[in-house]
This record gives sequence, C-alpha cells and structure tokens, in this order.
Amino acid sequence: MALTYGEISAITEKYFIPKLVDNIFTSNVLLQRARKKFMQTQDGGERIMCPVMYATTSASDWYSGADTLDITANDQITSAEFEWKQAYANITITRLDDLKNSGKLATVNFVKSKVQVAEKTLADKIGTGLYNLGTDADAIVGLRLAIDSTGTYGGIDRSTYTWWASQEDSSTTALSLSAMQALYGDCTIGNDKPSVIVTTQDIFDDYFALLQPQQRFQDSNTANAGFNNLLFRGVPIVVDNKCPASHMFMLNEDYLKLYIHTKENFRFEPFQKPLNQNVSSAKIYFAGALTSSNCRMQGKMNALV
Repeated sequence: MALTYGEISAITEKYFIPKLVDNIFTSNVLLQRARKKFMQTQDGGERIMCPVMYATTSASDWYSGADTLDITANDQITSAEFEWKQAYANITITRLDDLKNSGKLATVNFVKSKVQVAEKTLADKIGTGLYNLGTDADAIVGLRLAIDSTGTYGGIDRSTYTWWASQEDSSTTALSLSAMQALYGDCTIGNDKPSVIVTTQDIFDDYFALLQPQQRFQDSNTANAGFNNLLFRGVPIVVDNKCPASHMFMLNEDYLKLYIHTKENFRFEPFQKPLNQNVSSAKIYFAGALTSSNCRMQGKMNALV
C-alpha cells in the first residue's frame, strides 16, 4: 500500500528537516560560525529591538571626603530596530511524480531528494542574504549595510550619529598587509578586536601570496569545521562563496546576532493538495534578522581588485 501524504509529511518532519537545518548551517562559513557563536532565537515582537550603548556616564569623577557628587543623568543607551524578514522553500510533488515513484521506499527516496533541493535553495537564499545591501526590502539586512560608514542602519542615521559608523576602506585596490593592519587597528580597542575575517576566494589567494611559507598558519577549530583558513594577527581568514566581489570583512562576532523566530525556525508545513491542481505541496519557513549592536567595531574593504 502506498504511503499517504500524512505519512510522508510525518517522515519528512521527523527525519529530513533536522538534517536540512544542519546542512544549511554548515553550507558556508558565516552560517556555521553564526550557529556556534551568534545565533539566538526570539519568541516574537513586532520588531527586534537591539540595545546600543553609545556614551559613558557623565556623572563620574574623583572626589574627596564630603565633596558634592554629581547626579546629573545623561543619555547613554538607545535602540536599533530591525524588522523580521521571511523566507520559504517549496516542496511540490505532482501526481505523475507519485506514479513514477510508487512503492514506499521509492517514495521516501524521492521526497528526500526534493527536500535536499529545498535545503540547497534556503541555504543559498539565507547565505546570500547575510551580505544583502538592503536594496531588497523583503530580504534580511546584511553585512554590506551593517558595516558601512554612511546611511541609515537599524533606524539610526549615521550622518547624525557618527558613533554608529563602521570602519570602511574604499580606497585600497590592491590588498596589502599594511592596509589590512590599518583596518584591523581601526576595529580594535584594547582586547576588543575582530574575531574572523571573511572574504572571497580571489582575495584569499592574494593574501596567501603575500605570506612567506612559514607564516601560513591555520586556525584548527575553523579547519576542523571543514573550512580552509589562514591567520592574520591570530584571526582566521576564511572564504565565503557568498561574499560579494572586492570585499573583505573584519567581523567582531561579539556584537553580531542572527535572530531566528522560535515559531518560524525552519518550520515545516505538511503536504496539502490544492483544488485546481493534481499536486501536493509542502513548505519550509524561516523568519529572522541579522543585527550589529556596535558598528564601530566592524570593518570592511570594498574596492579590492
């Protein structure tokens, strides 16, 4: 007896969806690091409110004995606001597909292959979205807008609030160690420094060529996760195939968050049949946002050739 669509849905949700989620987060280096270091689920809210500390306490000083202490309040914290962004991938099985793949094992294997296609589609969609410039209003706001010296990000205008600007090098066209050091220094305060550098394969190759053979060290944790890397100042440099051309990002992951809605965390919607087609369709849903709470500690080069 053939499997019902209810049974196919149950098998898909129990066995295929968890594997899909794992594969999406290991599909590229930034998603893999997000899951390990800066992914967070959130129950809801009209928007994601990200507290931003931008000033120290003005009522603070040395004092002696019975000196009068200043208790004047000053503005120190505001919030950046980010909208939930939604994505989905469809899984459709036509009646003809069903007939061609009759038998329980054949049906399960066919559905598995369709889920794998949806997995690759969502991985591409989300991985690319992490670098979105913000020009697609429906897509997740990505690093190209989060890490910038101008524009409005999270509802805060950088032309008015200059402390919200990132470190941006738009003048360097040929990668050099000195230019990298200058940007790294701009993104560093004491021990607060970039934790990963993400770039393209071409720029990674340029960096490789700048090093002497004895300098070509790797970060073992990143390599064990399946991603080749080199080190700069002890920070792993990795290739992300979604990284836009000419870009190198120096990221401080302590100030990044990939929020995922708990009720839309790759939620599987079971197979259903429309009234006007001889098909059954299921969907996988995602809702989230990428945020930065301290843009000043992030940097990028965006004119490398």
